[in-house]
Amino acid sequence: MLYQTTQEHEALRAKVREFAEAEVKPIAFMLDQNNQFPTEVVKKMGELGLMGLPYEKKYGGAGADALSYAIAVEELARVDGGVGVILSAHTSLGTYPIYAFGTEEQKKKYLPDLCSGKKVGAFGLTEPNAGSDAGGTETTAEDMGDHYLLNGEKIFITNGGEASTYVVFAVTTPGIGTRGISAFIVEKGWEGFTFEEHYDKMGIRSSATCQLNFNNVKIPKENLLGKEGQGFKIAMATLDGGRIGIAAQALGIAQGAYEAAVEYSKERVQFGKPICQQQNIAFKIADMATKLRCARFLVYSAAELKQAHAPYGMESAMAKQYASDIALEVTNDALQIFGGCGYLKGMEVERFYRDAKITTIYEGTNEIQRVVIASHILGKAAKEAPSAAAAGPRGPETGARKRLILKDGTAQEKVETLVANLKKDGHDFAVGIPMDTPITQAERVVSAGQGIGAKENMKLIEALAKAAGAAIGSSRPVAETLKYVPLNRYVGMSGQKFKGNLYIACGISGAIQHLKGIKDASCIVAINKNPNAKIFKNCDYGIVGDVMEILPLLTAALDTGEKLPAPPMTKMKRMAPKKVYQPRKLYICNGCGHEYDPMQGDPENEVKPGTAFKDLPEGWTCPHCGESVSEFIEIEA
Repeated sequence: MLYQTTQEHEALRAKVREFAEAEVKPIAFMLDQNNQFPTEVVKKMGELGLMGLPYEKKYGGAGADALSYAIAVEELARVDGGVGVILSAHTSLGTYPIYAFGTEEQKKKYLPDLCSGKKVGAFGLTEPNAGSDAGGTETTAEDMGDHYLLNGEKIFITNGGEASTYVVFAVTTPGIGTRGISAFIVEKGWEGFTFEEHYDKMGIRSSATCQLNFNNVKIPKENLLGKEGQGFKIAMATLDGGRIGIAAQALGIAQGAYEAAVEYSKERVQFGKPICQQQNIAFKIADMATKLRCARFLVYSAAELKQAHAPYGMESAMAKQYASDIALEVTNDALQIFGGCGYLKGMEVERFYRDAKITTIYEGTNEIQRVVIASHILGKAAKEAPSAAAAGPRGPETGARKRLILKDGTAQEKVETLVANLKKDGHDFAVGIPMDTPITQAERVVSAGQGIGAKENMKLIEALAKAAGAAIGSSRPVAETLKYVPLNRYVGMSGQKFKGNLYIACGISGAIQHLKGIKDASCIVAINKNPNAKIFKNCDYGIVGDVMEILPLLTAALDTGEKLPAPPMTKMKRMAPKKVYQPRKLYICNGCGHEYDPMQGDPENEVKPGTAFKDLPEGWTCPHCGESVSEFIEIEA
């Protein structure tokens, strides 16, 4: 680069800037207000050749370099950070893994549509328990012989729901950590592949972000990307390049805020002169410009290294970390220059301020970027041995539950079994509370999810709430998006917290945000037609069935006529299953009584935790008295 871009790069910048100013800027406020994906804009980006900038022409790309791609993202984000990340996620996350790791058949099948913008790409790695730590992946892909069966969920997926092609990561070999993760190309429209509503985010609201759900999705064998077990390697290589895109997005957001602030400072007059002539403002602008130049060099150098096929992992982490950090600083300073005007909705600088924050979080938080940078400099830290408590899969979000899931039998039989168990647990349906009781004060709640369907079906919820003597609640989308109930009736991490005795979830899949709001319920009942819905892992009783069939039957079973007023609530003890402790072997030294526990090992003598007694290294002796292994007695703990 020699600290200056080429004429070709600047010609591209001018082209993208003209497009952004003409097509994106006039509607940016509307997109932000409406949380709206700019479908037509993305289509025009494809026609302009932006969607496949860094890829070969033989696959439908523009044949440009990585720096051209970074400039395009920067210029789009200069006007709207959400539009910038649409291009970034599509190019570096949704398309790159197929280009870099796909077979020639996969490339010919998917790349032309992705590079032309006819289809949008996305990348599915993040899960509720696997963010920065990809080793926590719980989505599974089971080998069924002629296909894989995909089950699980992904959250916070950029372009989610709008993309047609997804690179998804799942565990194919359980129990071996990241070495058991594989990558797959998954197409929108396949049976069992569904999407939640778009998240209502603080910023980048023109970018679609949602949860992906996989319920027995059949993936053809030919859609395995790379080899089994290479998924983590593919994900990490992809993220290295993806960080350049996010760094470019952060740079563009900061540049847009800076330019707006400079222009405003020349127009705003205070004390008889433009505020840009006030030293404190002039110095602030000088600092902003300096930070932007530093960030630009980092971003562009990382892109050039990638293009040259030189190691660039550390440089891309530096670029992402620094550019996003200064994006927060620059947008904050820009808003400060605008003063009260900048704080108003509709002002670009207010939107830039909100858009900037996410760049420090996604594609690996800036804390993770510092870990990456440090590991390049100092080497990777030695892995700590997992504790006994950390071993094994994470438990349900709502804690230990009975998880009596009723799948077999008729709908009537399942309802009768459920009601019998509820009464046995001590729930008295002869008494009840008003349906409008505040969620936080309610002993019982009947809650509606999106599975309830049309608004007229809320009559089923009302009827069940009356029969159960319960208040009415809902998931967030039912209140916020569908507007079936007031906002103060949705339950979840950002809504109301239910801490009463009985929660009946009707057509609720079990998004982590919702589960956080019911984790303190004494008893959770779930009704959902999807047997793999996450709610079933977090409930005491569940009925697999259609709410349209189950709710009328349950209403009839709980209807005792006019309810007596419920007495003050007495919190019922959670009916959690008893823990079953598997007996484990301990080995006692006959000489001194020292215990060897295979789970703990003997780290002081380089015996790792998890080492079976029979696998102790030759020559190992009691660390206390020196007796040989033959002098140890086996007992059950």
